[in-house]
Amino acid sequence: MHQRRLTLGLDLSTQSLSSVVIDIDSGEKVLEHSLDYLNDRRLAGFGIEAESYIVPPRVEGEAEQPPLMFFASLDAMFADLKEAGVSMEEIVVCNFSAQQHGHTYLNKDAPFLFACLKQPGSGENSLTTLLKGCLAYHLAPIWMTSNTTGQADFIRKHVGGMERLIQISGSNAPLRFTGIIIRRVAEQFPHAYEQTHTIQLLSSLMSAVLTGNSKVPLDFGNACGMSLMDYRKRNWSTPMVQAVSEGLPGGQSALMSKLPSIVPPDTTVGNIATYFVERYGFSPDCKIIVGSGDNPQSKVLVSGDLLSLGSSFVNMVSTDGETLDMNGFANAMYDGVGRPFMFGCRTNGALVWDQLRASYGLAKGKYAPAEAALQKSPVAHYMVLWQPRNESFPPAGSFGMMRVSHETPNLGTDYAGIIETSLSSVYLHSKNFTSETSEPMYVTGGPTTSSGIMRRVAAIWNRPLFPIERGGAALGAAVAGAWAFKQSVGEEIDIEDFSLRQLKRMRPVHPRPEDVVAYHGPAGYLEKLASVESTVIRTHLLE
Repeated sequence: MHQRRLTLGLDLSTQSLSSVVIDIDSGEKVLEHSLDYLNDRRLAGFGIEAESYIVPPRVEGEAEQPPLMFFASLDAMFADLKEAGVSMEEIVVCNFSAQQHGHTYLNKDAPFLFACLKQPGSGENSLTTLLKGCLAYHLAPIWMTSNTTGQADFIRKHVGGMERLIQISGSNAPLRFTGIIIRRVAEQFPHAYEQTHTIQLLSSLMSAVLTGNSKVPLDFGNACGMSLMDYRKRNWSTPMVQAVSEGLPGGQSALMSKLPSIVPPDTTVGNIATYFVERYGFSPDCKIIVGSGDNPQSKVLVSGDLLSLGSSFVNMVSTDGETLDMNGFANAMYDGVGRPFMFGCRTNGALVWDQLRASYGLAKGKYAPAEAALQKSPVAHYMVLWQPRNESFPPAGSFGMMRVSHETPNLGTDYAGIIETSLSSVYLHSKNFTSETSEPMYVTGGPTTSSGIMRRVAAIWNRPLFPIERGGAALGAAVAGAWAFKQSVGEEIDIEDFSLRQLKRMRPVHPRPEDVVAYHGPAGYLEKLASVESTVIRTHLLE
């Protein structure tokens, strides 16, 4: 009987570890599985908070998780896959996704401890037992970090201002980016920083575990989220490393010695360690791919532009590798197979729509009354601005609901107004790095089931839409793993076809000419909103 060749994609997110197993040759999805850090009894005792999934912060804006919890989740996941009947020996390639910007500080003992995973008999112990002594700093800072304004300002000024910073790194030193956080950790805990032998992003950390090599390289897709890499040259930037390390113990040379090398995201970094062969039945020939961040891996699934309408709105725009957002709102990246794109994230997304429906007494998930009201509301007419949380796209502080277009509110006017302003804002602030095109745009997320919302998205972007089901970073990692494996054995693979076989594509939505005029015409909705929003933002600038 012909043995299958399976690709395993794993996504280490803020709340869970998820996996997707795909048959490389048939394209069939074999299994999806996820385990929640809080709801899985095997992951109890790591001290994370129930609401935030982070350890209790010492100061506001601090966000950290325990690396030992990640190690325990990997053991739990593989045990579950084996129990579910996955033929572990048929997995020929593993690829990781992890929350971008998250990272760990490994000490001088880490190379020896990780290498122990290659030794016969290692499978008799757990990962937390074998690796518990590998950390110079006991926690992993993650993407939710926001107490780094001073460090971001210092780095921006050190390299010569925002424009030069963006030209070098592709981004304007966002507070959550790894290099900015490294500087803060080193300032707070200089001894831990001095004891650090290797700084690993969470994606490469997990590849290090799977291979038993603490010094595995990291990919240039995830390295985009560090404010340390030259975006175009795809290697460590001397000016950025100098800026981050200025005044820290050991200076530039010390920081460089802690950083792994940078490789393409389809790089095989080794075969799976003996630990996993003994404990879970993996083939010793299973290849481990370097891994990447959750945003790069999610983008793998679509070669064109992708708009994700979730709690936050994420606009991923394919580019030529030269295009940058000189306003500093969006970030230049590469996806999990090395294709360049721009990433813009609006914090106040569909979660605000949920809050508005709730204000009219609609329970979570009760969409029908709001959808019926939206269908009756004219397109490009109402404006409701509301930012319950601080925003980065464009940067502005939080503020309460503002009805710009009407005085007598009802569900239809308010719901249409908040939908159209938030979607239009994403469009307006993406224009700096988006080319006008008639190529279809992919859209994912819960709102894709609403014909009223999709009608408006198509008109605002003036492009046909292909709504697709949500894929997720684990699926993207599995697809990128299949790509890397096929490349390594000299076989061809159409990655777009392979991806879309995993994603259910709904009927296309085409913009209506009269809607396009209403949004884009002279003195139209978009022009009016740009003027209104500019005034509101000026009065709610973040300090």
